[in-house]
Amino acid sequence: MNTIYIAKRNLIQIVGLICFGFSAPLTYAQYPCPVIKIISPYPPGGASDVLARMLVPGLSKQLNVSVIVENKTGASGNIGTEFVSSATGDGCTLLLGNSTGVVINRNLYKLRNDPIVSLRPVAEVAAVPMVLYINSSVSANSVSELIALIKKEPGKYSFASPGSGSTHHLLGELLKLEQKLDMTHIPYRGSGPAIADVLAGQVPMAFESTGAMVPHLNSGKVRALATTGAVRAKNLPDVPTMKELGYPKFVVENWYGIFVPTKTPTPLVNTLNKEINKVLASAEVAESLSKMGSLNGEQSPEQFAAFIKKEIPYWELLVKQSGATAE
Repeated sequence: MNTIYIAKRNLIQIVGLICFGFSAPLTYAQYPCPVIKIISPYPPGGASDVLARMLVPGLSKQLNVSVIVENKTGASGNIGTEFVSSATGDGCTLLLGNSTGVVINRNLYKLRNDPIVSLRPVAEVAAVPMVLYINSSVSANSVSELIALIKKEPGKYSFASPGSGSTHHLLGELLKLEQKLDMTHIPYRGSGPAIADVLAGQVPMAFESTGAMVPHLNSGKVRALATTGAVRAKNLPDVPTMKELGYPKFVVENWYGIFVPTKTPTPLVNTLNKEINKVLASAEVAESLSKMGSLNGEQSPEQFAAFIKKEIPYWELLVKQSGATAE
């Protein structure tokens, strides 16, 4: 009798869950994938990879599934981005994308899928301001003094970046355009080599994320002149912003977020957004993001999408005006 009762109860519960699933948002207990794969389109050790791995423990626990990070690198992030764009929209394959791969690259490469069309924003993970820094041998203590030096000796100065078309590169191009400077762009294969050569004095200056530069700034080999956030960076509170120094076009953050294929159902997107925001608000992750200088706040998918939409014309115009190309 007990066996029959239990069987009936289980059947009722199953039918109820099936019916409920058509009208209610998905919850962690109903998540459809045994394994979630987060694609990082950049090499291990970079910001995208680090942020993706930062989400793994909390997201796995909250959704009760396995979460893994897979690096699909190449073509300035386009290979990994394209992989997710073409994936099934079942919530099993996510992209840890950034401003370069989602917004900027579409203006530099002939892509099979436009990320703005083929990807759906889920949640912002981090928004890190950049810092304009120089080798300590450069005799400038402010942005205005640096500009004066470059103008005094046209063609002598150069700036490093982790690659053509990166946020770092385009900020350097913006400085050239705005101040009519004659200086050369030196592209590298990633931030690590670019930072190393500025530290060594091979290249006098660069823009880089605040999180990547704090340890090097403490070494005394380089100096920070300004950051690019709307407000001062949490991890560099004594460094002024470009905006407060009189350069209002330099309000730029290198942002990172989770994306899924456009066809992914809204209930899945909302569930992922809710659970990712919980992970970001946890004490351990929040502390790590603060050390990176992240300015991000909790956003809905719609708010994140609206933010990205506002970014599009800024970068389109800058790529066009600077003449930047993919190398």
